[in-house]
Amino acid sequence: MGAPRRNRRKYQKPKDIWNLQRIHEDNTLKDEYGLKNMKELWKVQSKISGIRGTVRELLSGRAVNPLVETNILSNLSRYGIISSTSTLDNVLDLNANAFLERRLQSVVFRKGLARSMRQARQLIVHGFISINGRKVDKPGYTVSPSEENYIGYYKPIDIAPKVTAGASEHTAAEAQPEQHEASEQTTGSADQAPDANQDSANA
Repeated sequence: MGAPRRNRRKYQKPKDIWNLQRIHEDNTLKDEYGLKNMKELWKVQSKISGIRGTVRELLSGRAVNPLVETNILSNLSRYGIISSTSTLDNVLDLNANAFLERRLQSVVFRKGLARSMRQARQLIVHGFISINGRKVDKPGYTVSPSEENYIGYYKPIDIAPKVTAGASEHTAAEAQPEQHEASEQTTGSADQAPDANQDSANA
């Protein structure tokens, strides 16, 4: 028996970990795309950093393997991150939004299968979303353009907000005291009018 395999992180933390501007930008992306934690965002950013490093080596001439360039462009194009006519210069302009938009969680929300990003994540994790009839329960699954039209519900679910009978009765009960108070005020003003007339007559 050999030594157990050592699990390594698949992401790198930002170097400026306490930079307030970076923290604000990362929190904005996290809330916008309904991410569970910062690790999910850092994985995407680390992936982009690795791709950019390889592209810079290709553009500088230090890496001359033509298959590397072909693989990068074809992989990004297959998942709809870049167009089929993009070049390596276009890859350097990519940001985290381009990758986050291709997540299954984002695609489910954009297609109207969920009312929010967080609900889209919940539906995926609980097994309500499928791709071409196959259940997919990973919110970070990268969706290709060819799969996008085959995304649907794996099992029936109604995501429309429902108003329960208790809530409607509670609303009606709140309306009744207001009507009762208004009627009491009207009756009180009517009762006070004769007293005022009587006082003026006695004077």
